[in-house]
Amino acid sequence: MAIDEKALQAVIDKDAIRDLALLYSRAIDRQDIELLKDLYTEDSTDTHGDSFDGSAEDYCKFIAGSFPYMPYSGHHICNHLIAVDGDEASGEVYALAYHLIPTREGGQEEDFMAVRYIDNYRRCADGKWRFSKRVVTYDFKLRRPFDGGGTLGQGEKDPSYAVCTQRLFQRGARA
Repeated sequence: MAIDEKALQAVIDKDAIRDLALLYSRAIDRQDIELLKDLYTEDSTDTHGDSFDGSAEDYCKFIAGSFPYMPYSGHHICNHLIAVDGDEASGEVYALAYHLIPTREGGQEEDFMAVRYIDNYRRCADGKWRFSKRVVTYDFKLRRPFDGGGTLGQGEKDPSYAVCTQRLFQRGARA
């Protein structure tokens, strides 16, 4: 059976794009702003529902400013449908997003959302896929008091850095 080169390339591209979505989650959850910056094209935009709308550069600044107030963040990717057309692609990612945020009264609350990332992707000159446009819908939102625990806010002390030693898991921009 002959290998269909175009179909094989589509599989390779979709896998790289899925990694891009997973790396976005890791960048936010591990508070790795250098990794986050590396995931967007220079001219990209990001629209996060009613919380942010602007350039990806400004989004990264916005997120970096929120890190000190978010001791826990967990983004869990569900379905990811991707259509590739050469060096351009589009996709829709379903995800569950958990955040622990402060209340005005000095406590903490769980911020849970079912979201969809509606994306445009572009293969850049270095061969890496990046977000060229990201639109986030908040399909479901729930806030409630939090009185739990766990390994919140470990940052660079997170065990994944010591256990998973390959470059993919280290802090900073992709190699």
